[in-house]
Amino acid sequence: MLSFREATGRTREDVDWFSVQADVLRAAAPWRTFRWYKGQKHYSGTYWSSTMGDEVIYESRLELARLLYADFNRAVTSIVSQPFLLRAEVEGKKRAHVPDFLLLTTSGPVIVDVKPTSRLDVPDVARTLAWSREAVERRGWTYEVWSEPPEDELANIRFLAGRRRVSLFDPTLLDVMLAAEFDGVSIAEAISSVPDYPEARVRACLLHLMWRKRWVTSMLRPLGDRNVLRRG
Repeated sequence: MLSFREATGRTREDVDWFSVQADVLRAAAPWRTFRWYKGQKHYSGTYWSSTMGDEVIYESRLELARLLYADFNRAVTSIVSQPFLLRAEVEGKKRAHVPDFLLLTTSGPVIVDVKPTSRLDVPDVARTLAWSREAVERRGWTYEVWSEPPEDELANIRFLAGRRRVSLFDPTLLDVMLAAEFDGVSIAEAISSVPDYPEARVRACLLHLMWRKRWVTSMLRPLGDRNVLRRG
């Protein structure tokens, strides 16, 4: 069974897991509220998502990292934090779990649990992830356990995320850079080929378009002026 909070604040209790539609959960409010107290181990906060045009909550730095990856992924159309409480009977015992994220994507819903690699073999954690995976996959959705990503890739995505708000950029300059022939040239060459605007503005616009994946490059090594661009 499943329980979730509507955006209005109303709580829907004991809904049949196999009957609730992903679109209903799109507008779900986070199941838990923030935990703030002195000495807390959790690092909670809000992240402004360009996908959502709104803030999404997280409860750890690793969850924030997963949010960055989701926001950077053009296949993700909606991000829901702590989307529901799932209950099940497992080996004769009642279990309950709140997943970290529901991602609605162009290929279907994805339920994400974020766990550090060091916690994956903890018996209680492993049991929870196992029965959660079974429940999610039985209804044809994708289940993902997400742990630490490659450091350089995360650093690059975090850097580009600083340019994610389209409202901060000159639409005319963005159009110029979208129409340009940057395919196969370096970032430095692309910037120098737009001499009619200040270099800092051109660089910022290019990084914004890289965030939107209109221009792409390898993200597995630190970004630099020598990175070669391809049209996204």
